[in-house]
Amino acid sequence: MYAQDTQIRVRYAETDQMGYVYHGNYAAYFEVARTEAFRQLGIRYKDMEADGVGMPVGEIRTRFRRPARYDDLLTVRLLLKQPADGTRVLFEYEIYNESQELLTEGHTLMVFVSMATGRPVPIPASIQEKLAPYFSDDETAGPLTPPAEKLPENAPAPAAFLKGNEPKGA
Repeated sequence: MYAQDTQIRVRYAETDQMGYVYHGNYAAYFEVARTEAFRQLGIRYKDMEADGVGMPVGEIRTRFRRPARYDDLLTVRLLLKQPADGTRVLFEYEIYNESQELLTEGHTLMVFVSMATGRPVPIPASIQEKLAPYFSDDETAGPLTPPAEKLPENAPAPAAFLKGNEPKGA
């Protein structure tokens, strides 16, 4: 298992009228933790994309237990409880306040895709090599992991990942 903590101070602009962190900001907190964890492992998104591989979000889940508020110093704990598999990797998150109260839990299922075609591709060997030391051979899939699907060679790419389907103004 791999774990990495990243701290984020809640900015005023991230809160709503009730003084709570607006729910949409948690996806950005997850992204910061994911990017920093990869950076610590020597994996840079910039390099991966230069090699023609993207990593869009295939699924995101968030469970709110308690609100985070303006000026809270949050610890976003990223957990890789299982090895990356095939074309996907599951990142799990726990967000704590300074009193170590669990505020939020979530996960993102990331899919490795060719930036040219939008089709899933195997996890790059360089990434597999950097993650492998954190897992033993007997580790099993976690309860949140969807079953792996083998796509036929000629299966169409998910429309959201294809060039030309970007939102207007992107």
